[in-house]
Amino acid sequence: MRAPVGSVTGLCSASATMFAVGMAFLGYWGVYDQGDWRVSDYFVVVLALIGFAALGSVPWIVTTPVAEEEAEKVVEARRALAVGIAFIWLSVSIAVFA
Repeated sequence: MRAPVGSVTGLCSASATMFAVGMAFLGYWGVYDQGDWRVSDYFVVVLALIGFAALGSVPWIVTTPVAEEEAEKVVEARRALAVGIAFIWLSVSIAVFA
């Protein structure tokens, strides 16, 4: 079954938007603040970087050429998007509640 028309564009747009939201969060959160980092700060940055890697891979996954027309990569790209969003929100949650 083929993916709906606009799936590739939607996935790429969603990953770029969440990437921008994550970068805005890190800028607002205070990566550049002076002072010592706590253990939770390292968790925030590491989880955010993993999320950014997953979100950045979405356009690459979904636009990868496939040998057969039926073997689309939309499902894998959706999973990468979900993982990236989950890690970004986990990072935000740790920053807010820690």
